[in-house]
Order: sequence, then C-alpha cells, then structure tokens
Amino acid sequence: MNKKFVKDLREKDHVQSVFLVQDKNAGADRNGKKFLSLTLSDSTGHINGRMFEKVDHVADSFEVGDAIWIKGFVQLFQNRKQVILHDLRKANDDEVNMTELVAELGGDPRHHMERLLNMVEGLDNPHVRELLLKTLNDPKVAGLLVKAPAAKTIHHAYRGGLIEHICSIAELMQAISLHYSFLDRNLLIFGAIYHDLGKIFELDLSDGIHYTQSGRLIGHMVLACDMIEKLTGEMEGFPQDLRDVLRHIVLSHHGKLEYGSPKLPMLPEAVVVAMIDDLDSKMSTLYQFLKNEVQNVPADEKWSHYHTGFERYFFLDFFRKQAGKI
Repeated sequence: MNKKFVKDLREKDHVQSVFLVQDKNAGADRNGKKFLSLTLSDSTGHINGRMFEKVDHVADSFEVGDAIWIKGFVQLFQNRKQVILHDLRKANDDEVNMTELVAELGGDPRHHMERLLNMVEGLDNPHVRELLLKTLNDPKVAGLLVKAPAAKTIHHAYRGGLIEHICSIAELMQAISLHYSFLDRNLLIFGAIYHDLGKIFELDLSDGIHYTQSGRLIGHMVLACDMIEKLTGEMEGFPQDLRDVLRHIVLSHHGKLEYGSPKLPMLPEAVVVAMIDDLDSKMSTLYQFLKNEVQNVPADEKWSHYHTGFERYFFLDFFRKQAGKI
C-alpha cells in the first residue's frame, strides 16, 4: 500500500492510508448526531479528520497513539484542509511503517550527543561531571536517548526529539550561567540533561508513541531519580546533600504542583531549569503548529486557527517569510 502523506494531501483527494492518532474527541452536532474528531499525523505533519457515520461501531476500537487505516476524502473547511472519514480501523502490523509515521529529528542525534559530552567535560564539579559522564556513556542509555521522543504528543514528539530538547536546553544554560554569575553551571547542565531523561524508559516507539508499563505506573521523574540513586551509590564519596539537590531539580522541573511536580523549585537553579524547559517545549510546540498551519491553509491565509494551548491566533505572514530562510 502506497503511503499518502499529510503534506501531499490536496482538496478533493481520495485517501486510503495509515496515520497515527494524535488526538481523539467525540462530539454531537446540533441535532444530537454523534461524530468523531481526530488529529491524524505522519512524519510530515498532521490534519484534522472527521467521521459522521459508523461512529458507535469504531469509536472504542482504537486509542490515541495507535496507527489506524482510514478511507476518506479531503475537503476545505473554514479554509483549512480536513479529511472526511468514511471508514477506519486499527492498522495491521504489515501496514505500519514507523519511519513514515513518526518524524525524524532534524540532524544527526550523535552530533547532539557529542555536544552534550563536550559540555559535561567542561564542568568543574567532579561529582556532577562523573555522574553525567557515567550516564551518557552507558551504552543502554545512549542507545535509547538518541532515538527517544520527548513526549507522546505535545512537544518534540518525534524520533530523536528528546536529545534535541536536552541539547537545546543545555546550550541555553551555558549562556544563562554566563549572564547570571550567581547560578551554578554544573546544576544547570545537570538539570538540562536529567530533567526528562527518565522518558527513555517512559515512552516506547515500537508501535506509534506509547507509554510503557513503567511510564504509566512510575513516571519519568521517579525513573530519573532511580537512575541518580543507583549511579551515585556506585560512586565513592558522593555527597548526600548534592544527591538531594539533584533529585530535587528533577522532581520540581514542571514548576508547579498542578503541572505534575511533587515539589516546587526551591533553588535558583531549579527555578531556571523549570522555566527553560517550559520555554523550549513551548517553542517546539509553536513551531510545529505554525509549520503545519502554513502547510494546510491557502497561501493567502494570513491567520492561524485558534490555538487552545496558547489561547490566541497567530499571524502567519511573518512566519512564512522566516520559515523560508530555514
């Protein structure tokens, strides 16, 4: 079966192809008739899909993160491309090619790993430096890190996204530590690398992007803290106070209790890690959103649709000009 990619979909195209389900919502129109609204994605982007027939029959047959086969046609709705779905089902194993469904990170993840190792080599705290080198040079960790996504759907949700996210934050931390001299660069670089590192065990890429058992039951923060506890326990003379600080940075990096952090950041470095993690994830989310908007709307459309996460519309003209330089 030839794959029909999101970027190639045109109005009035008939589509029979496999996509990942990035979002799934059930609703009802003004007459009470049920419909499904899906976000369908592949390695080139995502598009809205709507199903109005056989909703009860298919609604419970798949979940967010699954690969599904769909049959439908493309139309313009409110000046944006949309797939009207006539039929869908979970894709068979022989229909799924993950390289077609999950985007690859731009660039070579091994290059990101080299940059991280160079930054770690330059740290002046021998305990933090040794812990990070032991972590990054572990074959199992390195093998998972270079291909892991940073999230299931929100930001850097593609193969190699985690190491791109980590490296981006680490490079920002380098600049921040030079500007704010009272901050400890060792802790900032540690936070950049370890804050989401548990996601290498939390997320699985074998069939879409799904949570592992450990991911669902324990979560990436505790998984990262387990790594810290294990590795520092193998290091002679590792200070207990420093071990507590490192675990605190991981446990507080979502910034607020309502965002999933069991502790609020209580160190300046922990505050910065939470803020820069939020910044980098939002910039990735915004870039992917605008890139997909430009791909799915006519060239004369000046405004994006409303982004519920950012609670605003975005002006597309300037992004089009900037994206042309990338």
